[in-house]
Amino acid sequence: MSDNTEIRDLGIQPVDGILSEAGIDNHAVVAASSEQLTHKQVQRARKGRMLTPNMKGKITRAVISSTGKELAESDLFTY
Repeated sequence: MSDNTEIRDLGIQPVDGILSEAGIDNHAVVAASSEQLTHKQVQRARKGRMLTPNMKGKITRAVISSTGKELAESDLFTY
């Protein structure tokens, strides 16, 4: 069981640093999203929990909306 946990937990992701540096909390990301997105999903992205490609796309679009920066998915996630 611990092997699966190691694979799914990838450590703090760059998205966390980008949002922290901009002073943006999870609520602001959820509010900026035009898609269905929850606070829990944003938290999972920041902490490095493995996300589906679809969810990574939602997070990326929401972060772009909330920061106003042009960012690629590769700027936010290391996997």
